[in-house]
Amino acid sequence: MKNIYILALILLAFSCNNTAEKTEVGSNASDKTENQNKEQTYINPLDIDYTYMVYNSSKNKSYRSGADPAVIEFKGEYYMFVTRSFGYWHSTDLVNWKFIKPKQWFFEGSNAPTAFNYKDSLVYFAGDPAGYGSILYTDDPKKGKWTPTASISNNIQDSELFIDDDGKTYLYWGSSNVHPLRVKMLNKDDRFLETGERKELFNLNEEEHGWERFGENNFHPTLKEGYMEGASMTKHNGKYYLQYAAPGTQFNVYADGVYVGETPLGPFEYMKNNPMSFKPGGFTNGAGHGITVKQTNGQYWHFATMALASNAQWERRLCMFPTYFDDEGLMYTNTAYGDYPRFGPSHSTKAGLHNGWMLLSYKGDVTVSSSLKQVMKFTSNDDEVEVTELPVETNAKGQITSKVLTDENPKTFWVAEANDGTQWVTIEMQNEGTIHALQLNFHDHESGIYTRVEGLRHRFTIETSEDGTNWQTVVDRSKSDIDAPNAYIVLDKPIKAKYVRYKNLEVPGANFAMSEIRVFGLGLGDRPEQVSGFEINREKDRRDVSFSWNPIEGAQGYNIRWGIAKDKLYQSWLVYDTNEHFIRCLDRDTPYYFSIEAFNENGISEKSEIVFVE
Repeated sequence: MKNIYILALILLAFSCNNTAEKTEVGSNASDKTENQNKEQTYINPLDIDYTYMVYNSSKNKSYRSGADPAVIEFKGEYYMFVTRSFGYWHSTDLVNWKFIKPKQWFFEGSNAPTAFNYKDSLVYFAGDPAGYGSILYTDDPKKGKWTPTASISNNIQDSELFIDDDGKTYLYWGSSNVHPLRVKMLNKDDRFLETGERKELFNLNEEEHGWERFGENNFHPTLKEGYMEGASMTKHNGKYYLQYAAPGTQFNVYADGVYVGETPLGPFEYMKNNPMSFKPGGFTNGAGHGITVKQTNGQYWHFATMALASNAQWERRLCMFPTYFDDEGLMYTNTAYGDYPRFGPSHSTKAGLHNGWMLLSYKGDVTVSSSLKQVMKFTSNDDEVEVTELPVETNAKGQITSKVLTDENPKTFWVAEANDGTQWVTIEMQNEGTIHALQLNFHDHESGIYTRVEGLRHRFTIETSEDGTNWQTVVDRSKSDIDAPNAYIVLDKPIKAKYVRYKNLEVPGANFAMSEIRVFGLGLGDRPEQVSGFEINREKDRRDVSFSWNPIEGAQGYNIRWGIAKDKLYQSWLVYDTNEHFIRCLDRDTPYYFSIEAFNENGISEKSEIVFVE
């Protein structure tokens, strides 16, 4: 069963083998960005019309969420199934998704769904929230008409249905901080009745694997056992990569790891570069309980769950990262700058890589039309969420200010006094820059919606200015019917500006509220110098390591990279406004290589010299 202590540990994979990233992110050359603007891009969390949740409705908690994605390719197109969404999404390009409301479905939506494309003939699906029920199937998921199998299969909560090339069928399942992942064989040709062998596979080993430890930043004062859940199977080059999530869905370190086997039943061996999908730092965190799907061109993508956890611990969003298999057959993802704009799957050489647009709005001065409430939140562990309601402040001109809208924290939020066309937000960025894209992260505050509702929409306009006096409209969604709680908007043409103004018309729910407005592009100055004085101290508990470095003038933050070899720095952790950091996510008996780089609105510095730590 999928319990509320599900917090996963982060696995942040970064592709050193892809030299393409180096050619773009370390530059602020304006001649490159004009061409970049014409390429399809996307950003995490994904911009889809997330469903309002039914659970917690008895507590009058109204919020959207999307978690535990199961994404499949079927007949050259893609389908995404998401927990408690009362349907699923369809896409032809893995970026633009349209919701399908099925004719038959579970009354409370699916929970931790599993889906499998069997030889482009049938899609099989399971995810009854009660933990039992028929496996559904269809040969036309676009029409939304599904047929249930005649028999009932038990223990299908948090499961993974996998049908091998020979037609043999396996169901992996488990969601517990006690019990291991398990597998049983089914007969797909006889109502998915259980047959053959049922096995216990493996469990978490927190004493050796630091990233599997429960809690925010892999620390909890009392509970030491993380949750293992979210099994997912990928077959590649004759090997079986069984993925699993740990230590809990509400934490920044929610991640996916891998065990590798020669057969679907194992035995399975722990992959030495784990976790394979990990994003603990930056704006939105977490990259666990996901699935890996193969694009029609052969590129792999890992869809996973990110923690929002502002209205409730189970308020979540979805992410997508490019996934690879290296020369040793090790599976890894690239999550570096994982919530910055990235090239879309259509790019021929750089799909999924950070496209070089940097954050222009960080710590910008914000003024707002009104303020009903401004709240700061911080998750310290599963039991303690610090909540502070901020007093209303004004600037020298008497305008109401808001620091929470440019602080790179999705849990903080601002609520306007009305949900109408009189409300606005203005950002004066610290420096002028060339704007290419924006991400609007709306917040659900007492929205009063508790299920899937059609016809929701976000209507607004966005203006820019170089001087704060003369404005031009660059985005007009005043007549839009798009429902976009995490709207990602690429401008038709880049524009130089220092000011950005959002003007509201209407948003879903009773209140207009936002957690963050993020502006992306390139500044007009220089990228930071290379970091010096990088010190690494592996603690007595070798799962822990502390870092320090000399602060770099003009840097917004730093990105620490590490891995099991110089050319396998697959993990990273992005931090803002500090020159020290402490992590608890290393594997105890593994030696590592480390590097660091600085970044600001103008670009990313050269990486520091790689340091080996035994």
